[in-house]
Amino acid sequence: MYKEFFGLQANPFNVNPDPRFLVWTTHTEEALACLTHGIQGRKGFVLLTGEVGTGKTTLVNKLLGWLRSQHFPHAFVFNTRLDVQQFFEYRLTDFGLPIDHYSKSQTIIQFHHWLLDRYRAGETPVLIVDEAQNLPDKVLEEIRLLTNLETSTDKLLQIVLVGQPELEATLKLPHLRQLRQRVTLRAKTYALSLDETKAYVAERMRLAGWNGEPIFDPQSLAVIHRYSAGIPRVVNLICEHCLVNAYIDEKRSITSKMVEAVVRDHDLQDSPGSGASQPSVSTDLFDSSSGIDRDFRKGSRLG
Repeated sequence: MYKEFFGLQANPFNVNPDPRFLVWTTHTEEALACLTHGIQGRKGFVLLTGEVGTGKTTLVNKLLGWLRSQHFPHAFVFNTRLDVQQFFEYRLTDFGLPIDHYSKSQTIIQFHHWLLDRYRAGETPVLIVDEAQNLPDKVLEEIRLLTNLETSTDKLLQIVLVGQPELEATLKLPHLRQLRQRVTLRAKTYALSLDETKAYVAERMRLAGWNGEPIFDPQSLAVIHRYSAGIPRVVNLICEHCLVNAYIDEKRSITSKMVEAVVRDHDLQDSPGSGASQPSVSTDLFDSSSGIDRDFRKGSRLG
C-alpha cells in the first residue's frame, strides 16, 4: 500500500521471519557462528535461546538456508506439542526416511543405521527443534538419548534446541541434568540497543529498496526504541503502522508524535522487556580463532 509512496520495492517490516531481512549485528554474527561451529565440529548439542521477538526463528531460517546450500541432511521440528512416538515419526519423515516400523525400538535401529550410512558418506545430519521450551520432559529425555548414537570419536547426529529463556530454566531441573550436561555450546539472541535499533530500521529500509532519503527522524527512532525496548518484532510492528499512517496522511517524514500515536492506538505503552545489549554467545568449548566466525566477519555471512 505504501511502497510506491515511499519508493520501496518490498515491505521492510514484515513480521514474518524472512532470512533475507536478517539484520547483521555483532551478536547475530556470533550466535550464527556458534551454531555453525557446533554443527561442523560435530559438537552434538547446541542451545539457542532468547526472549520472544528477538529473532530466533529468523536466525534459524538463515541457518536452514545454509544447511540446504551445503547439502547437510536436516530435519526441522517446529511443532513441539508431540508425544514421543509422534516426535520420532515427525523426525524420520522430515529426514526423508520411510516409516517402516511402528515400535520405538525398531524406529531407533532404523534411524541408527541411517545415521551410520550418512557418517560413512561423510555427511552430517542435523536436527533442529524450535519452540523447545514446550517439549514434554519425556521427549526431552528421548532427545538426550539420541546423543548416544555415536562412534568412538564423533556424534552421529547434531542437535540444535531453540527456545525461550524458559528452556534454560527447564534444563536446570534436577531430573534433566544429564541433558543439560550434554549441551556443549550456547548461543543467545538479545534485544537491540538504541544504536542497533537505528541501524536495524535503516538496514531493513535499505533491503526494501529505500533510496536513503530520511523518513524516520532521529527523535522518532528514539521513541520507537523506548517503546519496543529493542525487541525486533515490536520494532517491526511500530514501524509498519507508522508507514501506513504516514501514507494515509500523505506525510513523507515520520515524527515522534506519529510514533506516540501508533503506540497509543495499538496499546504498546508497556515495554516488552529490557533493551540492554548483552553478549550473545557462551564461549565454553568455542574456539574463537576458528575459521568459521572469521568467515562471517569477512562478509560471507552464510550467503
